[in-house]
Amino acid sequence: MDRRRFLKRAGLYAGAAASVPAALRGLLTRSALPPSLLDPTGQDASWTGGYGPLVEAGPELALPERFRYQKFGVEGTPLRDGTPTPRAHDGMAAFALPNGNIRLIRNHEDSEPPSSATPIGHPALAYDALAGGGTTSLELRIEADSELELVDAFVSLGGTIVNCAGGPTPWGTWLSCEEATAGTRSGWSREHGYVFEVPARSGVQVSAVPLKAMGRFTHEAVAIDPVTGVVYETEDVAIRQSRSGFYRFIPDRPGILAAGGRLEMLAIRDEPNADLGEGVPVGERMPVAWVHIADPDPPEVADNRSAVFEQGREQGAAAFRRLEGCWHAADSVYFHATTGGARRLGQVWRYLPGAEELELFFESPAPEVLNRPDNLTMSPRGSLLICEDVAGTCSLRGLTPDGQIFDFARNIINEREFAGATFSPDGRTLFVNIQGDLKSRGPGHPGMTFAITGPWQVGLV
Repeated sequence: MDRRRFLKRAGLYAGAAASVPAALRGLLTRSALPPSLLDPTGQDASWTGGYGPLVEAGPELALPERFRYQKFGVEGTPLRDGTPTPRAHDGMAAFALPNGNIRLIRNHEDSEPPSSATPIGHPALAYDALAGGGTTSLELRIEADSELELVDAFVSLGGTIVNCAGGPTPWGTWLSCEEATAGTRSGWSREHGYVFEVPARSGVQVSAVPLKAMGRFTHEAVAIDPVTGVVYETEDVAIRQSRSGFYRFIPDRPGILAAGGRLEMLAIRDEPNADLGEGVPVGERMPVAWVHIADPDPPEVADNRSAVFEQGREQGAAAFRRLEGCWHAADSVYFHATTGGARRLGQVWRYLPGAEELELFFESPAPEVLNRPDNLTMSPRGSLLICEDVAGTCSLRGLTPDGQIFDFARNIINEREFAGATFSPDGRTLFVNIQGDLKSRGPGHPGMTFAITGPWQVGLV
């Protein structure tokens, strides 16, 4: 929905987020899935929501049988204006366009220093004319036989750095996050470490405006509660010990983030400065409190990237191990601690806003099960789809509502991670990236995007 429809549907206005009627909240929850999808017939007792063994579906991907993929948007291929598609494909989201086509907005986690970065897009619209990160927007048409046609591709945001993840909004925009806090003292022309907003329906590059009230830190991903408009934010690494915080931004005007708001950091009630890196039982729910971040944009953050995190810790906020992917679904916010857990292989956390409780939903016991979870999304059929972030064999894993893990895809062309998994608005196509190199002097792995289709109805992805 667009911004106006979001505001009207949620019944929100300045200062009224807390007064959303319970009846309206119930209307906006995820609809119950048909029993035929949740409990397919004809499956043996070993069925756990997956689709069976992976087989080579092409030179890049291994997928379950009967699934296929199409590749497009490869690094270096021409955009609308003839300039090459940027490197480092990362976070991504899909939106419905009025003409029936699909808009993909894709981050580019370019990590080149200011001395060698290649800026993208129009310099007059860039945030920092020296920076090579940003987003590209693609328009796709999917035919009745599921064949995909790339209709358009252009730079939609420029002048940013290390655009890692982000998240879609209920009002039809993409929030792109900078995973860095470098600034003028490092050679850039502007300070970095912010969130930027890109309208999905825009057919041209937008002016890059930082949403400074949302905080300046090593942003990873965001997820928005569609009822209250509250934005939940993950922080990748704040300090050397890989500790980071989980934040929420309460906007003054829900749906209009540029109007400002209040930044807060999660704490565990009656357990100040909790360290949630390990030792938490799976399934245990902990009551949550929130502490106010008085200065979300402290000047010292360029030299001390933990400046925002430390404000929260001084008030008793909790620490996680490297928070990354984040997604709102079924009245919950799911997020990953990439190196959390006893074996530092990853944790999947679930925050329940209605109950103000935090639950450890899953912890990996072995790398063969789950290894360093990063981006995530929720499938239309109820499972989390998780992108791994580890050098070597990278996979897409499914995690069912009852905690069963299964393989869905494997990168067989190189050792780069999956990123940006997102479903088309009708749920029939999964889009995902292989990230590629972050810098020009990498091993030569190009970023690329895929559209995956198949018999979704027989499993829980």
